[in-house]
Amino acid sequence: MARRTRSSRAWHFVLSGVRRETDTRAVALATGARGWGYDSDGQHSDSDSEPEFSSLSPSIPSAIPVTGESYCNCENQSEAPYCSSLHALHRVKDCQCGEEDEYFDWVWDDLNKSTATLLTCDNRKVNFHMEYSCGTAAIRGNKELADGQHFWEIKMTSPVYGTDMMVGIGTSDVNLDKYRHTFCSLLGKDEDSWGLSYTGLLHHKGDKTNFSSRFGQGSIIGVHLDTWHGTLTFFKNRKCIGVAATKLQNKKFYPMVCSTAAKSSMKVIRSCASCTSLQYLCCYRLRQLLPDYVDTLEVLPLPPGLKQVLHNKLGWVLSMNYSTSKPSSSSSSSGSDSDSSCGSDAEACQRKRCRRT
Repeated sequence: MARRTRSSRAWHFVLSGVRRETDTRAVALATGARGWGYDSDGQHSDSDSEPEFSSLSPSIPSAIPVTGESYCNCENQSEAPYCSSLHALHRVKDCQCGEEDEYFDWVWDDLNKSTATLLTCDNRKVNFHMEYSCGTAAIRGNKELADGQHFWEIKMTSPVYGTDMMVGIGTSDVNLDKYRHTFCSLLGKDEDSWGLSYTGLLHHKGDKTNFSSRFGQGSIIGVHLDTWHGTLTFFKNRKCIGVAATKLQNKKFYPMVCSTAAKSSMKVIRSCASCTSLQYLCCYRLRQLLPDYVDTLEVLPLPPGLKQVLHNKLGWVLSMNYSTSKPSSSSSSSGSDSDSSCGSDAEACQRKRCRRT
Protein backbone atom coordinates (compact mmCIF):
# COMPACT_ATOMS: atom_id res chain seq x y z
CA MET A 1 0.00 0.00 0.00
CA ALA A 2 1.32 3.42 -0.91
CA ARG A 3 2.20 5.52 2.09
CA ARG A 4 0.10 8.60 2.66
CA THR A 5 2.05 11.81 2.24
CA ARG A 6 2.35 14.24 5.11
CA SER A 7 0.26 16.84 3.26
CA SER A 8 -2.56 14.32 2.79
CA ARG A 9 -2.65 13.58 6.51
CA ALA A 10 -2.70 17.29 7.24
CA TRP A 11 -5.65 17.85 4.92
CA HIS A 12 -7.47 14.92 6.52
CA PHE A 13 -6.98 16.53 9.94
CA VAL A 14 -8.23 19.92 8.72
CA LEU A 15 -11.31 18.46 7.06
CA SER A 16 -12.22 16.46 10.16
CA GLY A 17 -11.93 19.62 12.23
CA VAL A 18 -14.22 21.47 9.82
CA ARG A 19 -16.78 18.66 10.09
CA ARG A 20 -16.67 18.81 13.89
CA GLU A 21 -17.15 22.59 13.85
CA THR A 22 -20.06 22.24 11.43
CA ASP A 23 -21.74 19.67 13.68
CA THR A 24 -21.25 21.90 16.71
CA ARG A 25 -22.82 24.86 14.96
CA ALA A 26 -25.75 22.73 13.86
CA VAL A 27 -26.46 21.84 17.48
CA ALA A 28 -26.21 25.50 18.49
CA LEU A 29 -28.57 26.60 15.72
CA ALA A 30 -31.09 23.94 16.72
CA THR A 31 -31.35 25.51 20.17
CA GLY A 32 -32.63 28.80 18.80
CA ALA A 33 -29.51 30.76 17.99
CA ARG A 34 -30.06 30.60 14.23
CA GLY A 35 -29.34 33.50 11.94
CA TRP A 36 -28.07 36.15 14.32
CA GLY A 37 -24.27 36.09 14.13
CA TYR A 38 -23.79 35.49 17.84
CA ASP A 39 -20.51 35.31 19.72
CA SER A 40 -19.87 31.81 18.41
CA ASP A 41 -19.62 32.93 14.80
CA GLY A 42 -20.67 36.57 14.42
CA GLN A 43 -18.15 38.09 16.80
CA HIS A 44 -14.46 37.62 16.28
CA SER A 45 -12.61 38.11 19.52
CA ASP A 46 -8.94 38.88 20.06
CA SER A 47 -6.48 38.29 22.88
CA ASP A 48 -7.52 41.49 24.64
CA SER A 49 -11.10 40.38 25.17
CA GLU A 50 -12.06 40.17 28.80
CA PRO A 51 -13.79 37.02 30.10
CA GLU A 52 -17.48 36.76 30.80
CA PHE A 53 -18.65 37.50 34.31
CA SER A 54 -17.29 34.21 35.66
CA SER A 55 -17.03 35.43 39.24
CA LEU A 56 -20.58 36.74 39.39
CA SER A 57 -23.86 34.88 39.22
CA PRO A 58 -26.14 34.28 37.53
CA SER A 59 -24.13 33.67 34.36
CA ILE A 60 -25.94 34.13 31.06
CA PRO A 61 -24.86 32.29 27.88
CA SER A 62 -23.64 35.03 25.56
CA ALA A 63 -24.90 33.39 22.36
CA ILE A 64 -28.51 33.06 23.52
CA PRO A 65 -30.70 36.20 23.33
CA VAL A 66 -32.64 37.22 26.42
CA THR A 67 -36.39 36.67 26.03
CA GLY A 68 -39.45 37.21 28.21
CA GLU A 69 -38.40 40.67 29.42
CA SER A 70 -40.31 42.82 26.92
CA TYR A 71 -42.39 45.84 27.93
CA CYS A 72 -45.25 44.59 25.77
CA ASN A 73 -46.52 41.25 24.45
CA CYS A 74 -45.93 41.84 20.75
CA GLU A 75 -45.03 38.62 18.93
CA ASN A 76 -42.01 40.14 17.17
CA GLN A 77 -40.31 40.85 20.50
CA SER A 78 -39.64 37.16 21.17
CA GLU A 79 -37.91 36.21 17.94
CA ALA A 80 -36.99 38.05 14.75
CA PRO A 81 -36.13 36.39 11.46
CA TYR A 82 -32.73 36.76 9.93
CA CYS A 83 -32.28 39.46 7.31
CA SER A 84 -28.91 40.13 5.72
CA SER A 85 -29.88 43.42 4.08
CA LEU A 86 -28.08 46.46 5.42
CA HIS A 87 -31.18 48.62 5.22
CA ALA A 88 -33.62 46.08 6.68
CA LEU A 89 -32.29 44.47 9.83
CA HIS A 90 -35.70 43.01 10.59
CA ARG A 91 -38.42 41.99 8.19
CA VAL A 92 -40.92 42.32 11.02
CA LYS A 93 -42.17 45.85 11.59
CA ASP A 94 -40.70 47.42 14.72
CA CYS A 95 -42.97 47.42 17.75
CA GLN A 96 -44.27 50.92 18.59
CA CYS A 97 -45.48 50.17 22.12
CA GLY A 98 -44.45 52.81 24.65
CA GLU A 99 -43.46 55.32 21.96
CA GLU A 100 -45.93 58.12 22.63
CA ASP A 101 -43.58 61.12 22.71
CA GLU A 102 -43.19 63.43 19.73
CA TYR A 103 -40.68 65.95 21.13
CA PHE A 104 -37.18 64.90 22.17
CA ASP A 105 -34.74 66.98 24.17
CA TRP A 106 -31.80 65.17 22.54
CA VAL A 107 -31.02 62.44 20.02
CA TRP A 108 -27.87 60.46 19.23
CA ASP A 109 -24.82 62.42 18.12
CA ASP A 110 -23.60 61.53 14.65
CA LEU A 111 -20.27 63.24 15.37
CA ASN A 112 -19.48 61.40 18.61
CA LYS A 113 -19.83 57.68 18.01
CA SER A 114 -17.89 54.56 17.15
CA THR A 115 -17.22 53.67 13.55
CA ALA A 116 -19.37 50.51 13.76
CA THR A 117 -22.65 52.41 14.21
CA LEU A 118 -25.40 53.64 11.90
CA LEU A 119 -28.14 56.12 12.85
CA THR A 120 -31.72 55.95 11.59
CA CYS A 121 -35.18 57.25 12.62
CA ASP A 122 -34.07 60.89 12.76
CA ASN A 123 -30.97 59.89 14.74
CA ARG A 124 -33.06 58.29 17.50
CA LYS A 125 -32.18 54.70 16.61
CA VAL A 126 -28.60 53.43 16.68
CA ASN A 127 -27.65 50.22 14.87
CA PHE A 128 -24.46 48.45 15.92
CA HIS A 129 -22.18 46.19 13.83
CA MET A 130 -24.13 45.95 10.58
CA GLU A 131 -22.60 42.71 9.31
CA TYR A 132 -20.43 41.22 12.04
CA SER A 133 -18.85 42.38 15.28
CA CYS A 134 -15.16 42.59 16.03
CA GLY A 135 -15.33 44.67 19.22
CA THR A 136 -17.35 47.20 21.21
CA ALA A 137 -19.22 50.14 19.67
CA ALA A 138 -20.67 53.09 21.59
CA ILE A 139 -22.43 56.40 21.06
CA ARG A 140 -23.49 59.40 23.15
CA GLY A 141 -26.30 61.95 23.00
CA ASN A 142 -25.91 65.23 21.15
CA LYS A 143 -26.64 67.37 24.21
CA GLU A 144 -24.80 67.75 27.48
CA LEU A 145 -27.03 67.08 30.48
CA ALA A 146 -26.80 70.44 32.22
CA ASP A 147 -28.19 71.38 35.63
CA GLY A 148 -31.69 70.15 36.35
CA GLN A 149 -33.72 67.00 35.88
CA HIS A 150 -33.14 64.65 32.95
CA PHE A 151 -35.11 61.55 32.07
CA TRP A 152 -34.81 59.33 29.03
CA GLU A 153 -35.85 55.86 27.90
CA ILE A 154 -33.99 53.43 25.65
CA LYS A 155 -35.85 50.60 23.93
CA MET A 156 -34.06 47.40 22.95
CA THR A 157 -35.19 46.96 19.34
CA SER A 158 -33.15 43.85 18.49
CA PRO A 159 -32.19 40.55 20.14
CA VAL A 160 -30.05 41.25 23.21
CA TYR A 161 -27.03 38.96 23.60
CA GLY A 162 -23.25 38.90 23.39
CA THR A 163 -20.51 40.07 25.72
CA ASP A 164 -22.52 43.15 26.68
CA MET A 165 -25.18 45.66 25.71
CA MET A 166 -25.35 48.61 28.10
CA VAL A 167 -27.23 51.81 28.94
CA GLY A 168 -25.71 54.56 31.06
CA ILE A 169 -23.98 57.92 31.27
CA GLY A 170 -20.46 59.25 30.87
CA THR A 171 -18.44 62.42 30.61
CA SER A 172 -16.84 63.85 27.49
CA ASP A 173 -13.60 62.11 28.51
CA VAL A 174 -14.97 58.67 27.60
CA ASN A 175 -13.30 57.39 24.43
CA LEU A 176 -16.16 55.79 22.50
CA ASP A 177 -13.94 54.12 19.91
CA LYS A 178 -11.20 52.88 22.23
CA TYR A 179 -12.37 49.26 22.36
CA ARG A 180 -13.46 48.82 18.74
CA HIS A 181 -11.31 45.67 18.54
CA THR A 182 -12.05 44.38 22.05
CA PHE A 183 -15.20 42.81 23.49
CA CYS A 184 -15.86 44.46 26.85
CA SER A 185 -18.32 46.33 29.05
CA LEU A 186 -17.29 49.82 27.96
CA LEU A 187 -19.59 51.90 30.16
CA GLY A 188 -18.32 51.80 33.73
CA LYS A 189 -14.88 50.61 32.76
CA ASP A 190 -13.43 53.86 34.18
CA GLU A 191 -14.36 56.52 36.71
CA ASP A 192 -15.95 58.73 34.05
CA SER A 193 -18.92 56.49 33.28
CA TRP A 194 -21.66 54.33 34.77
CA GLY A 195 -23.34 51.52 32.85
CA LEU A 196 -26.17 49.05 33.39
CA SER A 197 -25.57 45.76 31.57
CA TYR A 198 -28.32 43.59 30.10
CA THR A 199 -27.09 40.90 32.49
CA GLY A 200 -28.25 43.02 35.44
CA LEU A 201 -24.75 44.08 36.50
CA LEU A 202 -23.95 47.71 37.31
CA HIS A 203 -20.48 48.82 36.19
CA HIS A 204 -18.34 51.69 37.51
CA LYS A 205 -14.57 52.09 37.86
CA GLY A 206 -14.15 48.57 36.51
CA ASP A 207 -16.21 47.08 39.36
CA LYS A 208 -19.37 45.00 38.84
CA THR A 209 -22.26 44.65 41.26
CA ASN A 210 -25.56 42.80 40.98
CA PHE A 211 -28.17 45.51 40.48
CA SER A 212 -31.25 44.22 38.65
CA SER A 213 -32.78 41.40 36.70
CA ARG A 214 -31.66 41.05 33.09
CA PHE A 215 -33.35 42.80 30.16
CA GLY A 216 -33.86 41.77 26.53
CA GLN A 217 -35.52 42.63 23.26
CA GLY A 218 -38.51 44.90 23.79
CA SER A 219 -37.37 46.03 27.25
CA ILE A 220 -37.54 49.75 28.00
CA ILE A 221 -34.71 51.04 30.19
CA GLY A 222 -35.34 54.41 31.80
CA VAL A 223 -32.67 56.66 33.26
CA HIS A 224 -33.25 59.60 35.62
CA LEU A 225 -30.31 61.92 36.23
CA ASP A 226 -31.02 64.38 39.03
CA THR A 227 -28.14 66.85 38.95
CA TRP A 228 -29.59 68.88 41.85
CA HIS A 229 -29.63 65.96 44.29
CA GLY A 230 -26.78 64.22 42.46
CA THR A 231 -28.50 60.86 41.89
CA LEU A 232 -28.67 58.41 39.00
CA THR A 233 -31.72 56.12 38.94
CA PHE A 234 -32.58 53.30 36.56
CA PHE A 235 -35.98 51.98 35.51
CA LYS A 236 -36.97 48.82 33.68
CA ASN A 237 -40.24 48.65 31.77
CA ARG A 238 -41.26 51.85 33.61
CA LYS A 239 -40.75 50.38 37.06
CA CYS A 240 -37.98 51.61 39.31
CA ILE A 241 -34.93 49.38 39.71
CA GLY A 242 -32.89 51.48 42.11
CA VAL A 243 -30.53 54.38 42.67
CA ALA A 244 -27.24 53.48 41.00
CA ALA A 245 -25.09 56.45 42.03
CA THR A 246 -25.10 59.51 44.28
CA LYS A 247 -22.99 62.66 44.75
CA LEU A 248 -23.04 63.48 41.04
CA GLN A 249 -23.44 67.24 41.50
CA ASN A 250 -21.26 69.64 39.50
CA LYS A 251 -20.44 67.07 36.82
CA LYS A 252 -21.25 67.18 33.13
CA PHE A 253 -22.63 63.98 31.62
CA TYR A 254 -23.92 62.65 28.33
CA PRO A 255 -26.37 59.75 27.82
CA MET A 256 -24.51 56.75 26.37
CA VAL A 257 -25.11 53.21 25.13
CA CYS A 258 -22.76 50.51 23.87
CA SER A 259 -22.98 47.05 22.32
CA THR A 260 -20.74 44.18 21.25
CA ALA A 261 -23.54 42.23 19.53
CA ALA A 262 -23.75 41.95 15.76
CA LYS A 263 -26.89 43.43 14.16
CA SER A 264 -28.06 44.92 17.47
CA SER A 265 -29.96 48.19 17.89
CA MET A 266 -31.43 50.56 20.49
CA LYS A 267 -33.86 53.44 20.16
CA VAL A 268 -34.50 56.61 22.14
CA ILE A 269 -38.26 56.73 22.76
CA ARG A 270 -38.22 59.53 25.34
CA SER A 271 -35.80 62.29 26.34
CA CYS A 272 -37.05 65.03 28.66
CA ALA A 273 -35.49 67.79 30.72
CA SER A 274 -36.73 70.35 33.21
CA CYS A 275 -35.30 72.68 35.81
CA THR A 276 -35.41 71.78 39.49
CA SER A 277 -38.24 74.04 40.62
CA LEU A 278 -40.95 74.03 43.26
CA GLN A 279 -43.32 72.88 40.54
CA TYR A 280 -41.13 69.87 39.82
CA LEU A 281 -40.74 69.00 43.52
CA CYS A 282 -44.53 69.18 44.02
CA CYS A 283 -45.17 66.89 41.03
CA TYR A 284 -42.49 64.50 42.24
CA ARG A 285 -44.10 64.33 45.69
CA LEU A 286 -47.58 63.86 44.22
CA ARG A 287 -46.32 60.91 42.25
CA GLN A 288 -44.90 59.34 45.40
CA LEU A 289 -48.23 59.77 47.18
CA LEU A 290 -50.23 58.30 44.26
CA PRO A 291 -48.01 55.54 42.86
CA ASP A 292 -50.76 53.11 41.82
CA TYR A 293 -52.09 55.20 38.93
CA VAL A 294 -50.67 55.14 35.41
CA ASP A 295 -50.89 58.94 35.28
CA THR A 296 -51.29 61.00 38.45
CA LEU A 297 -53.03 63.80 36.52
CA GLU A 298 -56.00 61.52 35.89
CA VAL A 299 -57.05 61.58 39.55
CA LEU A 300 -56.11 65.14 40.52
CA PRO A 301 -59.04 67.62 40.72
CA LEU A 302 -57.32 70.28 38.61
CA PRO A 303 -58.63 72.59 35.87
CA PRO A 304 -58.20 71.13 32.36
CA GLY A 305 -55.84 73.94 31.35
CA LEU A 306 -53.51 73.34 34.28
CA LYS A 307 -53.55 69.60 33.63
CA GLN A 308 -52.47 70.21 30.06
CA VAL A 309 -49.63 72.51 31.14
CA LEU A 310 -48.36 69.98 33.69
CA HIS A 311 -48.65 67.17 31.16
CA ASN A 312 -46.57 69.07 28.61
CA LYS A 313 -43.88 70.20 31.06
CA LEU A 314 -43.70 67.44 33.67
CA GLY A 315 -45.78 64.55 32.37
CA TRP A 316 -42.80 62.21 32.68
CA VAL A 317 -42.52 62.96 36.41
CA LEU A 318 -46.19 62.22 37.02
CA SER A 319 -45.97 58.86 35.25
CA MET A 320 -42.74 57.45 36.76
CA ASN A 321 -43.33 54.31 38.81
CA TYR A 322 -41.50 54.38 42.14
CA SER A 323 -41.84 51.22 44.22
CA THR A 324 -42.82 51.72 47.86
CA SER A 325 -42.80 48.11 49.05
CA LYS A 326 -39.87 46.94 51.14
CA PRO A 327 -37.70 44.39 49.37
CA SER A 328 -36.93 41.02 50.83
CA SER A 329 -33.42 40.15 51.94
CA SER A 330 -32.76 38.25 48.72
CA SER A 331 -34.08 40.92 46.39
CA SER A 332 -32.23 43.70 48.17
CA SER A 333 -28.93 41.99 47.48
CA SER A 334 -29.69 41.21 43.86
CA GLY A 335 -31.33 44.52 43.01
CA SER A 336 -34.60 43.15 41.66
CA ASP A 337 -37.37 45.22 40.10
CA SER A 338 -39.20 45.48 43.42
CA ASP A 339 -36.32 47.35 44.99
CA SER A 340 -37.64 50.29 46.98
CA SER A 341 -34.34 52.14 47.07
CA CYS A 342 -35.63 54.44 44.30
CA GLY A 343 -38.25 56.06 46.43
CA SER A 344 -36.47 55.86 49.79
CA ASP A 345 -33.04 57.09 48.68
CA ALA A 346 -34.33 59.85 46.45
CA GLU A 347 -36.84 61.00 49.05
CA ALA A 348 -34.24 61.04 51.83
CA CYS A 349 -31.83 62.94 49.63
CA GLN A 350 -34.57 65.40 48.72
CA ARG A 351 -35.51 66.03 52.37
CA LYS A 352 -31.86 66.55 53.23
CA ARG A 353 -31.42 69.08 50.44
CA CYS A 354 -34.61 70.92 51.39
CA ARG A 355 -33.41 71.28 55.01
CA ARG A 356 -30.19 72.84 53.75
CA THR A 357 -32.06 75.43 51.74
